[in-house]
Amino acid sequence: MELYGKIVFWAMPVFLLFVLLEKAYGVSKGKDTYNNMDMVSSLSSGVTNVVKDVLGLSISLLSYPFLLKNLAIFHLQSSALLFAAAFVVLDFQGYWVHRWAHRINFFWNKHAIHHSSEEFNLACALRQSISSFVNLFTFFLIPAAILGTPGELIAIVGPIHLFAQFWYHTQHIGKMGFLEKIIVTPSHHRVHHAINPEYIDKNHGQIFIIWDKLFGTFQEEREDIPPVYGITRPARTWNPIKINFQHLSLLVTDARRTKSLKDKLRIWWQPTGWRPADVSETYPVRSVQDVYSLEKYQTDAGKTLHIWIWVQLSFTLLMTMYFFASLGKIKNLPDLLYGSNTLLYGFFIFLSIYAYSELMDRKHSALGWELFKNMVGLFVLYSTGDWFEISSDIPFSGNLIAIYLIVSTFATAYSCFGIVPEKEVVAS
Repeated sequence: MELYGKIVFWAMPVFLLFVLLEKAYGVSKGKDTYNNMDMVSSLSSGVTNVVKDVLGLSISLLSYPFLLKNLAIFHLQSSALLFAAAFVVLDFQGYWVHRWAHRINFFWNKHAIHHSSEEFNLACALRQSISSFVNLFTFFLIPAAILGTPGELIAIVGPIHLFAQFWYHTQHIGKMGFLEKIIVTPSHHRVHHAINPEYIDKNHGQIFIIWDKLFGTFQEEREDIPPVYGITRPARTWNPIKINFQHLSLLVTDARRTKSLKDKLRIWWQPTGWRPADVSETYPVRSVQDVYSLEKYQTDAGKTLHIWIWVQLSFTLLMTMYFFASLGKIKNLPDLLYGSNTLLYGFFIFLSIYAYSELMDRKHSALGWELFKNMVGLFVLYSTGDWFEISSDIPFSGNLIAIYLIVSTFATAYSCFGIVPEKEVVAS
């Protein structure tokens, strides 16, 4: 995971730069597609995803090395042609995994976070799942394994294929001529993220739009139907960790509440959104009935709080980048509390995001989470006299982190004083 950490270390500032450039471009053109809180939520979601991946908090029931060892008939050498073939195979796999994530209740939970933003911009591309702990779809790579495609090549193609899906999350690029017939464009993906009846569950392709045209899931963007973004059961929170598990929580609750044994078993594999009849009548949930009257989620926050949230995000990004840059060193340090230093570090980052996301939602619980996070941070500093030896790379950084944690506690407490319980406003 150290190699992946180094890749993400360099990728993070690049993605952030493009997000900020798109924001600036939109403002200059009078078409700002960003909501500040939504933007922070999206960036924070991206952080949780890459931290989870670096920590290795997922398993494959069927790994590619196992397939390669047991199925390979040929043993191909890496080449440009093989690279292209592996890319197409991964894209074909991605189409079907993506399509099933939209169509099956259980699989939707891992993908709902990506669609949860009610905006559409480069930042929402970074909303990726932390709720998928088991990879079930490696079997799609069986053709690559039979041909003996090297595992190292798959490991290289995978991140490239993922990063290549970033650019088309934008409203500032119109239709792209003949490319619309071949690759996924911003126009195609705007349709995919829309919840309009004409658009929903269309255009599942990740790089090539050809799969949608072959398998009947293609829909062109129409000028007379402006896309409305989000999910049909709005998240109503800025907290990306909560969003990751909202749908799963509903499935578990519905399975427990329904009196039908058959429904308890089949709810997981029914079409996305399906609920047992007895439960849906007794326990209705908020859903969008008319997309054109959708009121976007917004919380009551002044300018000072918006600035403070960006300070919190910036601190979290810097701490995350140090984590990725120093993975090898952190692993080799004496374990705190006889556990894993990397897990403790990742836990701190997740706590940070959870705490300031609660503040973004204007929840009194934000102070409790902030106190917990800062106590964990101060424990590390007190136990070791530093923050995972950061001061050896950046002098006095440990002291600065301690000061920040203390200031952060008081700043969050001050921000919580003016919170009206459960106060929420909406912005059209």
